[in-house]
Amino acid sequence: MDYTLREWVGLARLNGSISEAAVTIQARESGVTPQSVRAMMRHHLMCMKDAVQNGLDEKLRSVTGLTGGQAAHLLQRLRSGQSLCGTLLGKAETYALATAECNACMGKIVAAPTAGACGILPGAILAMMEERGVTEDQAVEAMFVAAAVGQSIATQASISGAEGGCQAECGAAAAMAAAALVYLEGGSPQQSADAAAFALMNLLGLVCDPVGGLVEVPCVYRNVGSSGVAFTAADMALSGICCPIEPDEVILAMKEVGDAMPPSLRETGEGGCAACESIRERLKMIQERA
Repeated sequence: MDYTLREWVGLARLNGSISEAAVTIQARESGVTPQSVRAMMRHHLMCMKDAVQNGLDEKLRSVTGLTGGQAAHLLQRLRSGQSLCGTLLGKAETYALATAECNACMGKIVAAPTAGACGILPGAILAMMEERGVTEDQAVEAMFVAAAVGQSIATQASISGAEGGCQAECGAAAAMAAAALVYLEGGSPQQSADAAAFALMNLLGLVCDPVGGLVEVPCVYRNVGSSGVAFTAADMALSGICCPIEPDEVILAMKEVGDAMPPSLRETGEGGCAACESIRERLKMIQERA
């Protein structure tokens, strides 16, 4: 399976939707039935739900203690009615952080498309299920739309932080979530492609700078911020705003930017936030006490 976003939009015209095209192609290439393909995606959805629940535990802590238990604080603020983002985006942010913290604490997650960006798509999908009445079947179909976008980014550029920076991880995840959100709101395949491009455009140049080489800081917080990018990108596309740049060209631009990044900003833990003295000292003290 190796298609551009333009090709996915074309396949949607032939198959009825990007989702249906993705299911059909995956079934054919895997030698299984479409029902089996959808059953596997449904299993992924259930794993996402479990990861959110595990990540919302206020007692959860990573081995270093740098992360864990923070999603519970966001949830408390959301339940108090104080969230500046409202209920829908507020839940998406909270669930994104919960999933990312679950991962940092060695819990089971779905890499969507990577572990470092694992919270963005689940947060968006699960928030839509709770707040907009999206059914499980609709959520599964939206995940196939997201998968098609992720495939296109992976094959044309990269989804690896070590290769392209965090724009390739959180950027790709936000693009996937934005496209899925458009699908759930009844948008067209082209609008899904435009939303994906808007999301990537807004995260272009994002570096990968994990403190201590761990997927904790700033990774878990970027899952929260990228959730907002996904929703705003979807809103722009759904309002009728067309991306002025071909979506596939935005993907190629991301690759060019990633190729130009110095090694210190590509998951080596040498630059960016990873080089900040306060967090380096804090991590050193934690490691010395261990």
